[in-house]
Amino acid sequence: MHSVYKYHTSHRTVTLTILHIIVFVLLGTMLYYLYEGGYLSAWFTTFIIAIIALMALSIPQKIVVTDELVEVRCLLDITEIQRNEIALVRKVDSKRMRWFVPLFGVNGFFGYYGHFIDLRSFSRVKIYATEWKNMVEIIDIYEERLYVSCTQADKLVEELTPTGGNREIDDADDDI
Repeated sequence: MHSVYKYHTSHRTVTLTILHIIVFVLLGTMLYYLYEGGYLSAWFTTFIIAIIALMALSIPQKIVVTDELVEVRCLLDITEIQRNEIALVRKVDSKRMRWFVPLFGVNGFFGYYGHFIDLRSFSRVKIYATEWKNMVEIIDIYEERLYVSCTQADKLVEELTPTGGNREIDDADDDI
């Protein structure tokens, strides 16, 4: 068995990406003219290009589900979860996602991915999403939380739900 779930980039994500690029270009241009092409503008431009390249290499591409693994594939990175270590899989409302703040991640530049802080439970979570809707939460037996978005979220939840159903997880924020 081998299933592939694709990501869909929302209009909001595209708009935020364009705004990020405009801000980067304006800052680079402003520094170039403010410091007359000195080392500060060259350093800033090099730094921004490196950051953009790192962010672009981490954009989530697809979710691949096999009999043994769940893989979230990015251009540079693959995050793997053993299927037998999945404790809970559920669809999450987009209102719940507003409590997530990037710790070491991207918030809107070609998506939402990296390590985030959940302000409701003050815990670290990993997110690989290109939109805030169609979010699926995957919790493993070590209580590590991973959030992914895909166009077929209901089918992903159905396929990943462990045999015998989801395990009970001590989670106080099921309300939202």
